[in-house]
Amino acid sequence: MGLMRMAARTAVVAGTATAVSGRVAHRQANKYDAQAQEQAAQQQADAPAPAVAEASPEDAQMAQLQNLAQLHSQGVLSDKEFAAAKAKALGI
Repeated sequence: MGLMRMAARTAVVAGTATAVSGRVAHRQANKYDAQAQEQAAQQQADAPAPAVAEASPEDAQMAQLQNLAQLHSQGVLSDKEFAAAKAKALGI
């Protein structure tokens, strides 16, 4: 009977130690995750915003002309339609 009691006590102690160890590991993992999230948020806040280049009117006009040329080469616009649209885009 003494051997069974000692084995049971050992099992209880080992089970308790495992539970406590698991809980400590879980708390530490949560703590480290929270720290990592805070650091990521801080780095993101400290990062400079990317410069946004404003499109100049010349760039917009060039893009429109390229689009018209592509439509003309695909056969969507006839030669006459292309010439009229190009003149309008150039302000002629």
